[in-house]
Amino acid sequence: MVRLIVAITLLGMVAGMARGEEALSMWVYVGTLGGEGIYVMKMDAVTGQLSAPKIAGKVRRPSFLAIHSSGDFMYSTCELAGHGGVAGFKIDRSTGQLALTNARSAEGKGAAYVGIDHAGKNVLFANYGSGSIGVMRIGDDGKLGEESAFIQHEGKSVNPKRQEGPHAHSIYADPADRFVLTCDLGLDKVFGYRFEGASGKLAANDPPFAKIAPGSGPRHLAFSKDGKFVYVINEMGNTVVVFSYDALHGALTEVQTISTLPADFKGESYCSEVLVHPSGKFLYGANRGHDSIAVFAMDQASGKLESRGQVNCGGKWPRNFGIDPSGKWLLVANEHSNDVAVFAIDQETGGLKFTGVKETVPTPSCVRFLSR
Repeated sequence: MVRLIVAITLLGMVAGMARGEEALSMWVYVGTLGGEGIYVMKMDAVTGQLSAPKIAGKVRRPSFLAIHSSGDFMYSTCELAGHGGVAGFKIDRSTGQLALTNARSAEGKGAAYVGIDHAGKNVLFANYGSGSIGVMRIGDDGKLGEESAFIQHEGKSVNPKRQEGPHAHSIYADPADRFVLTCDLGLDKVFGYRFEGASGKLAANDPPFAKIAPGSGPRHLAFSKDGKFVYVINEMGNTVVVFSYDALHGALTEVQTISTLPADFKGESYCSEVLVHPSGKFLYGANRGHDSIAVFAMDQASGKLESRGQVNCGGKWPRNFGIDPSGKWLLVANEHSNDVAVFAIDQETGGLKFTGVKETVPTPSCVRFLSR
């Protein structure tokens, strides 16, 4: 009996140690523009070290990724017979590998963004090339269902080369899943739609949109931790616009506009991603051309930003970056230098320090994390 108890105790200790080891590491998924598909690396959550990247799932042009809150499924943009699409995958959390479940047409060109509502019932997508957005239902098995909503934007703005028509670049459910916001680079507008999560339907909102300064080109946005503010990063204007958010009506009111670049910078640069730190105290934005990550402190009461400067991105053309759930690490996808660089985040100041860790991934365009 004593031996049996000792054996059981030892087994429990071993299992506990295994669970502890798993808790100290996570999967890092990287979408690509010209690689073989979606890559995966194991990350040491204590040191920031990365394993060599491996192909996790093959699909054409998985430029943007979204992981379901269950951790069981992933969705990516893709190309299907020359048209934009969305692909679904089953995640093997023990190996990090992805098994394709199905793929559906996004009914447009240049699928650029996929997201998931907070209830995990719908995939939201945006087609940059044709300027349209839509919703696909998620089945209980994780497979993508048919479109439940599709909206085609119309119009143009002041830049004849970049804004000759609509270019929907991203789409987000608000924290309560009551409204959807979408940035249209071609129209200099952030559209708002009423969202019915149970059916996946979208309907025009009143007000229908918030205007951005002409020629700015809104690309992505991020909500503050408390949901009271929205931060829109402008690809062409190299600015972040701070809006207060009326959650009852889905309305945006401008509070501040601030540059992502140093005042003395004279070259060409184009913003890409914007993210709020898990603590809610800092905001980061990527500059392609200046090749940096802009760091901002966030005022919790007013939502306003204070620049803390820019940090070299560790490569060229930071297309995207991700912050791990603990808020300790920021990983940059440098598209033109074909690498993913790891930065440590100062928890007191929000400052970034390059760790020297960098892994080669062809044309990386999106970074996502998943606990093992």
